[in-house]
Amino acid sequence: MSTPTSKEEPQSGLAGTATPPVTAAAGATSTDPAAASRAFSVEGLTQSVSTVRVGRKYMWALSLAQFGLFAALLTPVFVGMTIKATELNPASPETIVGSVLPFGALGALFANPLVGAFSDRTRTRWGRRRPWMVGGIVVFVVALAWIAFAPNVPQLTVAWVLAQVSANAVLAALTASFADNVPEFQRGKASSVIALAQNLAILAGLYLAVYLVGNLPLLFIAPGILAIALILVYSFVARDDLPTSTIKPFSWINLISSFWTNPIKHPDFGLAWWGRFLITFGTFMFTTYRLLYMEDRVGLPQAEAVGVVAFGVLLYTVALLVSASVSGWVSDRVRRRKVFVWSSTALTAVGLVILAHVDSVGGFYFAEIVMGFAYGIYAAIDTALVVDVLPDPERPGKDLGVINIANALPQSLAPAVGLFLLGIGGGQNYTLMLWGAGVAVLLGALVILPIKSVR
Repeated sequence: MSTPTSKEEPQSGLAGTATPPVTAAAGATSTDPAAASRAFSVEGLTQSVSTVRVGRKYMWALSLAQFGLFAALLTPVFVGMTIKATELNPASPETIVGSVLPFGALGALFANPLVGAFSDRTRTRWGRRRPWMVGGIVVFVVALAWIAFAPNVPQLTVAWVLAQVSANAVLAALTASFADNVPEFQRGKASSVIALAQNLAILAGLYLAVYLVGNLPLLFIAPGILAIALILVYSFVARDDLPTSTIKPFSWINLISSFWTNPIKHPDFGLAWWGRFLITFGTFMFTTYRLLYMEDRVGLPQAEAVGVVAFGVLLYTVALLVSASVSGWVSDRVRRRKVFVWSSTALTAVGLVILAHVDSVGGFYFAEIVMGFAYGIYAAIDTALVVDVLPDPERPGKDLGVINIANALPQSLAPAVGLFLLGIGGGQNYTLMLWGAGVAVLLGALVILPIKSVR
């Protein structure tokens, strides 16, 4: 990793007050005016090569935006869709969940890299990321309302595809904005902020479901309204400066390349992609069927299962808060990424295997604590590792869109593979499904080891 010239400078409001900061933009300060100037002028690049330290205002806005988006996006995935599926087909809700979610993930698969690439090329008076974030979040909330009132499976499927496309448009632009704004020496800390916000959002969504389990429209729409407000806050706070370089003429080859970054030419990027893919695949295989696991394996009625899952995720989140709150800071201090990512991924695999052999609420809680602690470390560091190995700093949106395929594609495959494994041996084979998930995550840990450009 390169070492920014301002890495060791203490900053006002963050780590000390040795040098008066020079204001660079809303929410950002730097002790080196020359470095800040270069960040906005070298070869037409903007914040992606910036040495400008972001301040607390930006960090808070980033955390709020991530919280709002993920509360609105994952509440339907983890709870709302199962309840909706039960409403449409009480006899076999898992068949609806296993068939509808993959279609939405395919929509996300296409939307994320395309919007990432398009936002790199966008030039408006409002910036290049803001139009995609604000427009995408509005469409997303409309789609959530459609899901809540969908009278049948075909409409539910189309609405979920629209929701995933629009939400991932927001996520692509938001992730690219992170790469634009945050310098290398703060990426561990900022990555921790993202991890904490996303997982607090999941927890908030689950507890919201406990109180709104009988009111599906409000369960889907309320988090969406909150997401609009918080994305707007981030859009006003974050810098969104336009590059001065000339936009290359549009071509279909460039469009197709939005889905591809050569792993032979950029092997570290390819390995990071596979690491993200495999841990997402394994964990999503379980979280898709988490509520049904509590109903079928542990034998709880749905209303009680929702409460148990919510408390389990509370324990998961507390463990995550403990590990994520320090691991990103430690990673920045010791200048190491890989050891945190591969070891935490392996520990996540251990948690999944534990789940394969428990059939009690207490065992479920213990496994959630193990996985929460592990995933807190992983999520706090992996985003920083990914940004560190980006092949093209001028087009972070494009390459981060390719990375986000590793988030979206497993969401398409995991429910189907999980459903297949569940059906082996007569049905409800959670032991086999969870072992399969654990093996996938362990492979995700192993592919991190050969990365060379990041320590």
